[in-house]
Amino acid sequence: MSTIRLSRSGDAGLLLSLWLRSVRATHDFLSEADIEALIPAVRDGALAQLEVWVLTGEDDEPIGFMGLDGAKLEALFVDPSHAGMGVGSRLLAHARMLKGALTVDVNEQNPAALAFYRARGFVVVSRSETDGEGRPFPLLHLAEPTSGPA
Repeated sequence: MSTIRLSRSGDAGLLLSLWLRSVRATHDFLSEADIEALIPAVRDGALAQLEVWVLTGEDDEPIGFMGLDGAKLEALFVDPSHAGMGVGSRLLAHARMLKGALTVDVNEQNPAALAFYRARGFVVVSRSETDGEGRPFPLLHLAEPTSGPA
């Protein structure tokens, strides 16, 4: 039985390894040098500063994780060996339960991620020419429509 739990201090190395496997499998627009350059930001930023939730398998081994900053989904990564098995959808549902309507940024060069979020109700609300660090990786800014009175 898989479980979603808050990240623990002992998870950091496992989550960084999972992130590397996931990015190498899904972010073909990044060079290996780009990926290596991102490691400190992931290790010291995302994993250390975000509210990180981990989906684990029966052995408590992480198979996916997400990082939240309020209602903004800053990270969602799934081990490639578990891709397409509902891990991302379960984490996203957990985030919605915790935070309500979410926002997320997606690399424009990652059509599979864009399709994942669009299939789950997100819409593109704006675009940036560069990523948050000014690198030439355009971002699409997505949001979930909120219901209720305007």
